[in-house]
Amino acid sequence: MMRAMQFAVAVFAATTAASPATAATYIEPPYFARQVAAGELPPLAERLPRQPAVARFDRGGEDDNARPGKYGGTLRMLMGKSKDIRMMMVYGYARLLGYDRDLNLRADLLAGYEVKEQRQFTFYLREGHRWSDGAPFTAEAFRYYWNDIVNNRELYPFGLPRQLLVEGEPPKVEFLGETTVRYTWSKPNPFFLPALAAPRPLFLYAPGHYLKQFHAAHAPPGELAAKVREAGVRNWAGLHHRKNHPYKNDNPQLPVLQPWVNSTRPPAERYVFVRNPYYHRVDARGMQLPYIDEVALHIASAGLIAAKTAAGESDLQGRYLRLDNYTFLKAGEARNDFSVRLWRGGGGSRLALYPNLNSGDPAWRKLARDRKFRRALSLGINRFEINQVIYSGLAAESGNTVLAGGPLFRPEYRDAWKRHDPEQANRLLDELGLTERNRRGLRLMENGEPLEIVLHTAGESTEETDILELIEESWRNIGIKLHVKPSQREVFRQRVFAGEAMMAMWGGLDNGMPNAGMSPEELAPTGQTQLQWPKWGQHHESSGQAGEPPDLPAAAELLALYRAWSRATGAAERAEIWHAMLAIHSREVFSIGLVSGVPQPVVVGNRLQNVPHRATYGWLPTAYFGVYRPDTFWFR
Repeated sequence: MMRAMQFAVAVFAATTAASPATAATYIEPPYFARQVAAGELPPLAERLPRQPAVARFDRGGEDDNARPGKYGGTLRMLMGKSKDIRMMMVYGYARLLGYDRDLNLRADLLAGYEVKEQRQFTFYLREGHRWSDGAPFTAEAFRYYWNDIVNNRELYPFGLPRQLLVEGEPPKVEFLGETTVRYTWSKPNPFFLPALAAPRPLFLYAPGHYLKQFHAAHAPPGELAAKVREAGVRNWAGLHHRKNHPYKNDNPQLPVLQPWVNSTRPPAERYVFVRNPYYHRVDARGMQLPYIDEVALHIASAGLIAAKTAAGESDLQGRYLRLDNYTFLKAGEARNDFSVRLWRGGGGSRLALYPNLNSGDPAWRKLARDRKFRRALSLGINRFEINQVIYSGLAAESGNTVLAGGPLFRPEYRDAWKRHDPEQANRLLDELGLTERNRRGLRLMENGEPLEIVLHTAGESTEETDILELIEESWRNIGIKLHVKPSQREVFRQRVFAGEAMMAMWGGLDNGMPNAGMSPEELAPTGQTQLQWPKWGQHHESSGQAGEPPDLPAAAELLALYRAWSRATGAAERAEIWHAMLAIHSREVFSIGLVSGVPQPVVVGNRLQNVPHRATYGWLPTAYFGVYRPDTFWFR
């Protein structure tokens, strides 16, 4: 995915290598005019890095009307709960390096970076770059994070984040000057750069100039103790954590590097994010981004967001909207001056079923671990009916795999065991010895109990309920009874983790559009949150300290392939490993996908410019709106 060396000036999807503007031609945002005139802020030329990132608008094609904009306005969005303000970190998408629209990694906050053998990474910062409070953003921010945060046992009692470890080995970190930092491992670390570009990124830096007042190694003990008491936390580490949540956006005093800065202390019903006076990007005319002055997040009941959006209360909305809102939203277009666009869903399957291979019920566990049984369950589902009834035929009937159009897609991955074939499903179940039935026509398991599956959900969507009603009808035809047990999300997860749940429903693969350089960790038992094998995933995640090692050959093979991918250095070798893992998944049906590519309604106010007409809406790798650069959106 990357050359051995890549050094560029913020070559994002919308950047150029050098700015045609000069300090004399930079155009001050009117938003700051009063503060500049009063001497409260330096002029724009002194607030920008010496070499800022420069936006361009020449992509052409579907969005060839994208063009430079103008300053001003407040972008309104609706969120279902206060903690959703974290989405501003996702949408803002200012990263050390991040994905462009073609899903290639490009420098952003960095002036450039150099990679050698996927084990040595040298980062070059922008001279003159500043935090949102005006303090210099230099290698000192990386040093503070490395020395004072992740290597402090009181702050990080369990050690470094896993993306900073290669087979347990931490990196050698060198601070080679004010604007140069280097990370080196003895073996390749292909997880490192994608972690920096993630929707929830790995933060390698922190504003030590602000945080030192909450750190025992830097703050006077008496002052720090008073702050701990005032905050009502147990110790200084708890206070430091509370003040340093860049992803959560819940501390308005925390300096950031994003296009907009939170100005509202939670809890609140309306959060206002204001433009960052020191943001590092400009357009070719010398106008500092973002174009939009403020973003206002209104907190509303999640169930009312579609109605409020249809009433014209949001200028840009995707979150909390579903395809079944489409007709309702379209009816409000002309009346409330917005348009409804359908972006493609970016996950592997809109929803998927996860038989729990780590169930505590021995009879069920034996069945769930037999691929004939999983295949029978998949063949017993009428995906055509689900697509027509729930999604008006607009989705693609599919297993839980990568999406068509992606670089790793093959039709056989999508089509494996997806057809509705109750006759073959019945044959497979008979071959498993499940030939006896009770008076209700339900098959009897080996222990004589009727084959009744209790499926757990987080109970957050009528979409899930409607789909499961259709599946329940289909499975009755192959002698299986489905019961649905909704519960709160945390309770739901704990039941799966503890082996109390036979099966679960959740979204499919987070990343339906991977390339070979992106981690295949979703395909192997690598984390406890994977609902089909939580204990196997926990074993890997905890380096063997908890959980259980996988004792199913196909699962163990997936883990071995994942480890081989982590050691590979060539793109061709990584692609080969990806395909091997995708083939195992399609053969084994560890998760049962239903439909993919479900269109996502995105409501865009007609005055809002530069929002793509067609795009992919998903968490990974597009960060929802993030890779489409909301800092370049503007109001006509």
